[in-house]
Amino acid sequence: MADLDNKDQTEMDPADMEDVEEVEEEETGEDNSKARQLTMQMMQNPQILAALQERLDGLVGSPSGYMESLPKVVKRRVNALKNLQVKCAHIEAKFYEEVHELERKYAALYQPLFDKRSDIVRAAYEPTDEECEWKPDEEEELTVSKQEEMKEKAKVEEEKKDEEKEDPKGIPEFWLTVFKNVDLLSEMLQEHDEPILKHLQDIKVKFSDAGQPMSFTLEFHFEPNDFFTQTVLTKTYKMRSEPDESDPFSFDGPEIMGCTGCTIDWVKGKNVTLKTIKKKQKHKGRGTVRTVTKTVPNDSFFNFFSPPEVPESGELDEDSEAVLAADFEIGHFIRERIVPRAVLYFTGEAIEDDDDDYDEEGEEADDEEGEEEADEENDPDYEPKV
Repeated sequence: MADLDNKDQTEMDPADMEDVEEVEEEETGEDNSKARQLTMQMMQNPQILAALQERLDGLVGSPSGYMESLPKVVKRRVNALKNLQVKCAHIEAKFYEEVHELERKYAALYQPLFDKRSDIVRAAYEPTDEECEWKPDEEEELTVSKQEEMKEKAKVEEEKKDEEKEDPKGIPEFWLTVFKNVDLLSEMLQEHDEPILKHLQDIKVKFSDAGQPMSFTLEFHFEPNDFFTQTVLTKTYKMRSEPDESDPFSFDGPEIMGCTGCTIDWVKGKNVTLKTIKKKQKHKGRGTVRTVTKTVPNDSFFNFFSPPEVPESGELDEDSEAVLAADFEIGHFIRERIVPRAVLYFTGEAIEDDDDDYDEEGEEADDEEGEEEADEENDPDYEPKV
């Protein structure tokens, strides 16, 4: 009987087996659907999300326990790999030192082009017709009607110029426009900074000499003006390409160790980094009130040249650390992006390229929220929040 029973079980009608499989698939599909719905409900609950985030934050940097479970002989070999990794970090540091030397070499090749750019901006050189001819890419080519429209517009502009007594010299407000177009820099600008930056004629990057500690200096060249006596303001960033002995695995290329600004020789009454305020003070005994004038720091781009000093201990308060972190980011951005591609930030083309590097996550989130709101409104049991 046992054999017969087994035979009956094994020789089941194929049609019956198909029915069983279909039922199992349907049940599994329902389970998956319920699981997805439950997950969505959980993820929409702020308290659950907060608890989950707290749990994840607690896991960051915590050992998984896997290393502790390894046999002693395997742990020894892992330690050998870590020692090799330290040696790799030191080789990588040397690599970046050579990259710095390569940057110095190519900076000398770029400089004549940047000097000519400066000459055109400040009207020291008028480019030839051949130099001014720009051949657009195929994607930039305009339609015939658009070309005619542009020609007509150019003709009107030429006629306007003929009526003007003086043509503008060079490219007015070139660097000020660059600063305004870049969010990182425009956030630093104040209205009282703009008249000064109209006199900015060039920004240059100077690298440290061969054999010297790694550093670079930003030079801001101004035409003579009524605000300060210098024509060049400088900011020097000191760098290090060397793994930290206490944490060699954290090495990720050269890091800025500190920066030094310059003292601006302001014309009397023109220092935009300071402002005068009036305060009323009441005498404790007599009760009389007097007005005192006090000079306090003022928001200005030119505070960029007075960064917090890094003490020898290297320890800074949180505010100073935040200021220096932002300062280092700005210094790197000016050196690596602004100076090499200034004209593209002037026209806005480089900004469009920067924007293309980011996904439109915010818009997608907004769209999703909008869809959720629409679904709620279509729900017959939906009650709007008051």
